[in-house]
Amino acid sequence: MAIREVLRMGHPVLRERAKPVEKPGSPELLELVRDMKDTMAAKNGAGLAAPQIGVGQRVVIFGVTKNPRYPDAEEVPFTVLVNPKIVLLTREVEEGWEGCLSVPGMRGVVPRYTKLRYSGFDEHGNPVEREAEGFHARVVQHECDHLDGILYPQRMTDLGKFGFIEELFPGEDLSDD
Repeated sequence: MAIREVLRMGHPVLRERAKPVEKPGSPELLELVRDMKDTMAAKNGAGLAAPQIGVGQRVVIFGVTKNPRYPDAEEVPFTVLVNPKIVLLTREVEEGWEGCLSVPGMRGVVPRYTKLRYSGFDEHGNPVEREAEGFHARVVQHECDHLDGILYPQRMTDLGKFGFIEELFPGEDLSDD
């Protein structure tokens, strides 16, 4: 099991555009995805992008069943997405609370598109294509933003809805630990 350090907001790798993966199925990619899965599980994340562990490649993973950091979230199927592409299926936007392993201890309200189609490949090079809406669509957009050097606070429109978890949600255990 290889749990990697999650880089925090301000680290230069998190501000860069990640490079496309040239060889899906390579031993290096398979190891990266294993480490990402281990890291996401250890941190109770809903998703993780390769740049968050210092790897500037276009790889994200996400999935939610029961997650203490998102107790009210609907389930999202576990997905490995290499070289993702997103097509918006609506212009409708919805605001919702987000957190991020790279912005520990904080949450903010972020506007996101409500319905989209995403495509790419899994770690073995098999095509992946799905439609997503609601929380699923939010998670996909959040993780893919990391591949373009964008963290959720950059998407916020009202910094009055940004703060430390324990101040915003007193008595609730939504911690990043």
